[in-house]
Formats: sequence, structure tokens, C-alpha cells
Amino acid sequence: MLGTDEQNQQPGELEPVQRKSTAAIVADQLRAAIMYGSLPPGSQLGEAELAARLGVSRGPLREAMQRLVAEGLLRSEPHRGLFVMTLDADDVRDIYLARLAVERAACEQIVRHHRVEAVAELTAAQSRMVAAAGKGDPIELADADQEFHETLVRVSGSPRLQRMAQTLLVEKRMCLTALQDKYHADVQALVDEHKGLVDAIEAGDEQLLLQRLQAHMNDALNRLNGSMTS
Repeated sequence: MLGTDEQNQQPGELEPVQRKSTAAIVADQLRAAIMYGSLPPGSQLGEAELAARLGVSRGPLREAMQRLVAEGLLRSEPHRGLFVMTLDADDVRDIYLARLAVERAACEQIVRHHRVEAVAELTAAQSRMVAAAGKGDPIELADADQEFHETLVRVSGSPRLQRMAQTLLVEKRMCLTALQDKYHADVQALVDEHKGLVDAIEAGDEQLLLQRLQAHMNDALNRLNGSMTS
């Protein structure tokens, strides 16, 4: 006896895949290693060594690395191999230009269509920032900051904005990791700025939200640029 879902399923119909492919899992691990500096900017990726470390065959590893090339996190040099991208001051400015465009679009969608959900999820994310700030752990605070912005884009309901934001947030984190000895954020100001974004969403004030988002991005960009030149 067929169940209702089986009865309604059409021949040849694609079904959701519940498990990630090996290549997707490897790509996630490589992305995290780049983000946290385990694979630092400019480093070459040795295929045989990485396959052994990850315990995978070269096929899924190559597929994963090509995904990261497409994302702009790795660069391919003919006859030399794959290298982690390096970022200079112009790259940082471009990252924040793109981030502002993506997160502005996300904020517009949130205020117009997803305000209640966004307030609930972003309030929780901002609370984790407060907790991390109280511990004085810069890595945990950076993780919470990243989670906040990932959540902001996710609750917009746009998968394409999420895909664009993913790479931009990894690149931003690469900068923070590379400059961890020089970059010093005003922790309380950082926490307050994120609270201000949540408050503007809760009030349904799109103009105020976009103003605060731009000020937040500009402040972060200025701190990063100052760290790169110091």
C-alpha cells in the first residue's frame, strides 16, 4: 500500500536531498579553515596533503576546491596550483561596498515582509553578542557578530542574497583574522550598533534601519582600514 506522498509523486520528479555531498562538506571545512586562518592568505593548497588530512579521495576535494575558486576564496595559477586569496585595502573597501548592497536589500525585505520573525531571531543573535562581549573573548564575539549578519540576510527570505553574503562574510572574517593583533573594536559600541539595527526593524522604520546599517558598515570599514595601515 503506497503512502499519500508516494501516490502523489510523479515519475522522474526530483526529491530534496537531505544529506550534504562529500564535496559540500569538504567545501564547508575549507571555507572555515580559510575564515579562521588555518589556511592563511597566500598559502598553497596541496591536493595530496589535504586529501589525506580530510580523509577523502581527490575527486570530492577537487570539486570542493573548484567551488571555492568560483566563490573567489581560492585562485588558480596555471602550472602552480591553487592558493588562498590575499586581500588588500582596495579589496576590503570592495567587500564592504558589496556587503552594504546585499544587507540593504535584505533589510528592505525584512521590514516589508519578515519583521516579526527578524526581530525574534536577531534579538537572540544580539543577545549572544552581549554574552560573548561579557566574556572578553574576541573570537567568540566575532563568531556572534558573523552569526548576526548571517541571520539578517537569511530572514530576508532570499537564497541568492544568502549565497552572496556567505562569501563576503568569510572574506570579512579573513581580514579580521589576519589583523587580529592590530584590530581592536570598541566592544560596547559594536554591541550597541547591532541593538540599534534590531530596534529599527522592530519599529518598522526602514529609513532609520538603512541609515544605521550604513553607519555600522562605515565604522567597521574605517577600523579595518586603520588596522591595515597602522
